Amino acid sequence: MEFHTAIKAVGVGKKHNRELTREEMQETMRMILEQSVYPEQVSAFLLGWRVREESTEEFRAVLDLFDNYIEKMPVENAIELGYPYDGKVDNPYLFPLVASFLKQSGLQLAVTGDRLQPSKAGTTVKEVCERIDLPVNCNYFDRARFFPQLSQLTEIRNRLGLRTGLNTVEKLHNIPSAEYALIGVFHKPFVKKYAAIFAGRYKRLVIVQGNEGTPEIYSKCKYWICENGEISEHYINPADFGIGYEKSWKRISLEKSVEMLKNPSNELLELAKLNAAFYLFITNRAESVEEGWERL
Repeated sequence: MEFHTAIKAVGVGKKHNRELTREEMQETMRMILEQSVYPEQVSAFLLGWRVREESTEEFRAVLDLFDNYIEKMPVENAIELGYPYDGKVDNPYLFPLVASFLKQSGLQLAVTGDRLQPSKAGTTVKEVCERIDLPVNCNYFDRARFFPQLSQLTEIRNRLGLRTGLNTVEKLHNIPSAEYALIGVFHKPFVKKYAAIFAGRYKRLVIVQGNEGTPEIYSKCKYWICENGEISEHYINPADFGIGYEKSWKRISLEKSVEMLKNPSNELLELAKLNAAFYLFITNRAESVEEGWERL
């Protein structure tokens, strides 16, 4: 297949754009991952693919191709947390504190990270994990090791400077071969799309309208449980647990983010405890978030 065929499929306008077949999509992404085409061609396709709007079938094809490149590192009793690779801007990450609350439960947290990707320019999971001592049940996987082909596209993606379909598919690589996964979403219309893309790869996928598009609960929000081909909608409100944490609306530095994790306030710890209770519930270790909260 000529790469120009893929560019033409996404870049000739509404009237003539078309969805790529599974085979075409995988061959296109294979050439991108192996950088057997020019960087300008990679950028042209990624931008056109985004503008044309990626299909669920194309995303699935890409994820299946990724499996051929990714080095799996199985972790028993794991839940995978799908964080955006463009980082967090206004608030610190919670997962190291959450893991501390879950040490006695036997639940292992799995997060992945890499160098900053477009376009939010926040603090990355990688930067945090390189600067703090993670709890023993918090497993960090660096993409430069488990999927170097995708990691090596960082420069091209940052030169483009825009979100692309890669921002979506890279959220959940399932390095630990986990049965459970948690992913964040900004807007409700994306829930069905994320479920269609990722749910079939896990026993239970939970999508949460979390802070800054992450799977972290900071305030009242919705979440969706995807299991056995069905999606159910639910609500959670920290105020119901006596938590009055006030989110920041201003950019904080990496140093500030790390400091808040090393010396967390009581309110931030309570928020982490609630997220830990949530994890116990969604991994079937508690009948409800309330039960998980009481247990912790």
